[in-house]
Amino acid sequence: INDIVKESDNFVRSISVTTRPKREDETSGRQYHFISKDEFEELIEKDMLLEWATYAGYLYGTPKEFVTEKLSKDKNVILVIEVQGAMQVIKKIKDTYLIFITTSSFKELEERIKKRRADSLEETNKRLEIAKSELNYKKYYDCIIVNDNYNEALFNLKKVLDYQKGRRRHK
Repeated sequence: INDIVKESDNFVRSISVTTRPKREDETSGRQYHFISKDEFEELIEKDMLLEWATYAGYLYGTPKEFVTEKLSKDKNVILVIEVQGAMQVIKKIKDTYLIFITTSSFKELEERIKKRRADSLEETNKRLEIAKSELNYKKYYDCIIVNDNYNEALFNLKKVLDYQKGRRRHK
């Protein structure tokens, strides 16, 4: 996603907020905005999130103001969110296009999640369980991209986004 955003001034990536602890290699404001549970609950109360969900015991959400501001400037906003959030977004924003990025097998996905080593065994197992259940939601997505080869997946993602950008412009 970051490679696509770098190459085009038409696409912007929304940075989610989360109550998950920051990993060693993460910077607040880059991968996520890391906030407390109280701060997150305040965002919910003030209706400042486009979508939000609990994932692996932590809260994640998309700041509404950023998305609406970029859409009003005719930008394409990329949200990197899980399926609970995606199901909320399609109800709120007309012309939402959902892309499900996955691997060719659950075994490959399992290996990738385990390679992170940033999570405890319990958290890793929780994430695997969630990932397995999320596969049932693929049918609600407009497009599925298999990410077994990064360059190939990036090429396919760019093709889909270019097509959607052109489609949106001609409406």
